[in-house]
Amino acid sequence: MYYDVGVRLLFLSCLTVTALFAQHSYTAADVEDGGRLYRAHCITCHGPDGNAIPSADLSKGTFQRGSTEDQIIAIIEKGIPGTEMPATSSINDFQAATVIAYLHSFATNPAPQSSLVGDPARGKELFEHKGGCSTCHRVGTSGSRLGPNLTDIGANRRIAELQRSLLEPNTELAPQNRYIRVVTKDGTTVTGHLLNIDTFTIELLDTHEDLRSFERDDLREATIITKSPMPSYKDKLSPQELADVVSYLASLKGTGDQ
Repeated sequence: MYYDVGVRLLFLSCLTVTALFAQHSYTAADVEDGGRLYRAHCITCHGPDGNAIPSADLSKGTFQRGSTEDQIIAIIEKGIPGTEMPATSSINDFQAATVIAYLHSFATNPAPQSSLVGDPARGKELFEHKGGCSTCHRVGTSGSRLGPNLTDIGANRRIAELQRSLLEPNTELAPQNRYIRVVTKDGTTVTGHLLNIDTFTIELLDTHEDLRSFERDDLREATIITKSPMPSYKDKLSPQELADVVSYLASLKGTGDQ
């Protein structure tokens, strides 16, 4: 279940982007890359759900300016004169297109509908106790370092993504959060959060939160674990409890005491 002020996408919710994607198709990895770029350059102004600026609501993946993908790419790269949307030279055409693909996914990948209103205080209690989330995750100065640090997760992830991480953790497993299992030549097995891997060494944080480094020549095998170590909370939390935990996570902006 994790950026600079940069590109401010001043789009309005009028023209759907369905037509924009008739020319190109994007893989799940492309959309994920677009999400990373959005969080790095756009999220400070537009928010994780794209709706922080009422007059430039991107949350439905729709746009006013530009009727083709190329036109919207130009807006991202060159900005809109006379508005708060500046030009940027740090994103190329394909990268801008993946940002558009990510925004388009807002409409096709919404959070499951619920009439329940979450309570952050109750969510924090569930997070720390019944949910057992602190055994893997850290918020501020409390909790474990085994899983992603969630101190500012609410400022960087959509409500839909937070909820999906709790219900379907395997679908939200980011590359930087992968685990690895290594077996040394003497038969010792160590599993932990993968920190670094290169031609010669593998570094990981083991289940005791100890930093471990292995020479690849000393290993019998090394296997990237493709499934998330996080359990699904689908049958562990009630709908109200789930809404409470999501509300708590969404409140984590990385400032002040949580």
